[in-house]
Amino acid sequence: MTLSSRPAAVRPWVVLLGLLALAANLRASLAGYPPLLETVRAELGTSAGVAGLVQAGAVLMMGAGSFAGPAVGARFGRERALGGAVGLVALGGVLRGIPALASLIGGSLVVGAGIGLAGVLLSGVVKEHLESRAGAATGGYVVSMMVGATIASAVAVPLSVALGGWSWSLAVWAVPALLAVAVWTPIARRVPVPGRTGHRTLLPWRDPFTRLTACYQAGTSVMFYGWLTWLAPYYEGQGWSPTQAGLLLAVWSVTQIPAALFAPALAERRRRWRFWASLTLVCGLLGTVGAAALPMPPLLGPWVWVVLMGIGVGAGFPLGLTVIAWRTPDGAASAATSGFALGVGYTAAGLAPLLMGVLIDLTQGYPAAIAVLLAAGALQAFAIVRIGDRPAA
Repeated sequence: MTLSSRPAAVRPWVVLLGLLALAANLRASLAGYPPLLETVRAELGTSAGVAGLVQAGAVLMMGAGSFAGPAVGARFGRERALGGAVGLVALGGVLRGIPALASLIGGSLVVGAGIGLAGVLLSGVVKEHLESRAGAATGGYVVSMMVGATIASAVAVPLSVALGGWSWSLAVWAVPALLAVAVWTPIARRVPVPGRTGHRTLLPWRDPFTRLTACYQAGTSVMFYGWLTWLAPYYEGQGWSPTQAGLLLAVWSVTQIPAALFAPALAERRRRWRFWASLTLVCGLLGTVGAAALPMPPLLGPWVWVVLMGIGVGAGFPLGLTVIAWRTPDGAASAATSGFALGVGYTAAGLAPLLMGVLIDLTQGYPAAIAVLLAAGALQAFAIVRIGDRPAA
């Protein structure tokens, strides 16, 4: 005899609060690294390519975690597996508290695996518990992710000074991750563990819509993680101090918050996904081209480019998850589709910072690296046109 996979009655607002607590930890660990990147390079004696490999490895593991997410959720229950995934984020943070290259890379890989698993499981939980407001709920938990990232990037350098080193600044984010797991655990326990169905959970890679969402997520993820890794170092190369560059990264993150909150909700209300996805992508591309062509425009400085880039990447990720929620029939299908799309997206995004670091070393500059981001924007535009505004079946 097996238990039903249908969740027990859990109040939607309780689920949402738990999701917000968990989501706040899904970018903080990664966002705290780029402002410290130059410091890490100096102390450990690494090249730009190796320093980029730390972030690239984490994002590649996010891809692996995303591919595995649907099967893990089916086996252990999405709600329980979600708590375990954020627990991995905490474990990785502890490992990054050891000031050595091997532990930094190893801890980052563990953090990435946890984030990848959690991202897929979040979309399935939203579809199962909050389907009637999927756009608003998706925007809400993505905003929570962004708030965590904003705080982490803004305080990374001050924390490293106050705590006595960059490793402590990275390790401190294990604490809120553990607290979030403690908040979520009572919620997860109210949901029965699903019985074994007798068949494997397959990723629907043959479905044209799934492949298009994978292209879309690849584009928006490369744009996000490329700038997340190299925005601060780019402007340090323009003469900004690490603290100033960290503040610039924080503004980039703050700008994403209203974009992530309002764009999916507006697209959901008006059923005009393609319009909002196109508009926000144009903003991101304008900011990227502007930062490359005129990094320090008169009067406005780099802030105008950072704001435009923030709008683009801030809306891009939740819009991709929202269209999956509209077009899939249930939580399992949503998790499977998002698992493939996010897996492809994170794999591309993991390779992009590494490729950008290699190009920076080879060319002794950033134009070739920024061209990688523009190519990602073109891929995202192709997917937007093909996905269109078709409603859920």
